[in-house]
Amino acid sequence: REYAVDRCVFNSTELKDIQYINSYYYNKLEYARFDSNVGKFVGYTKYGVMNAEIWNKDQSEIARTKAMKETYCQYNIGNWYPNMLTKSVEPTVRLYSRTPPAGHHPSMLVCRVYDFYPKTIKVRWLRDGQEVTSDVTTTDEMEDGDWYYQVHSTLEYTPRISRNRIITTKTTTRISCRVEHASLKEPLVTDWDPSMPDSERNKLAIGASGLILGLILSLAGFIYYKRKARGQNQSEPEPIRTRIEPVLNPVPVPGSDPVHCFSSRSYSGSNQLSPDGGSGSPCFLLNWTI
Repeated sequence: REYAVDRCVFNSTELKDIQYINSYYYNKLEYARFDSNVGKFVGYTKYGVMNAEIWNKDQSEIARTKAMKETYCQYNIGNWYPNMLTKSVEPTVRLYSRTPPAGHHPSMLVCRVYDFYPKTIKVRWLRDGQEVTSDVTTTDEMEDGDWYYQVHSTLEYTPRISRNRIITTKTTTRISCRVEHASLKEPLVTDWDPSMPDSERNKLAIGASGLILGLILSLAGFIYYKRKARGQNQSEPEPIRTRIEPVLNPVPVPGSDPVHCFSSRSYSGSNQLSPDGGSGSPCFLLNWTI
């Protein structure tokens, strides 16, 4: 299936800020293109090169295609511009460190830019305010599936070494991620702060969470122990108290067994308990009370 696509790339309504692109496809493969910044057709396949040569020789075709920048793009941008460029969402930037999977440097920074609209965006790395282009990898803009876009950019680097000690980037170099987008009045610059790496920050958060959980469990155990101990004390019966009361000259109650008292007397040189013969000696009764 063969088809053509017309595109207008612009950042203002002025003609100098407009780019017209006319692309030709066959089975989703672009084989030829006209770019207003180039001013002619360019072929990308054998078939495309052949057609580009034919079209470039046709001066009327070249003139008609060049005029599309003004007659098609600039004419419609008056309606597109307020509806598209003015409806934008500022990007969110997160800068963090990662260990590079393989490479020439031991450290790597990742600048993640997400939740922005429209799609076009520029992400750059700065070292002490100067743009860095080496050891930089940036992905294409990716759709989030909710009309927003995201892009990732990485910078691999090696910390400097002086006098047998590593000088951190915090004390020697300021590394920043710079983002330019239509939603921003000025570029958004995020500096890398190596004071606490993500791994250390995660360890600190896990340790604090464990400490708080331990305190909660200890307090719950103490409260459970106190309540259980209090319940046991309330359920235990009171002990039996024994009281010995002296009864002098007890009077027998009719119909009851006689009261026998015992006193300590000496018989045959030994101390024995023997019944008191009613001599009026003190009599001790065991009175059991509950």
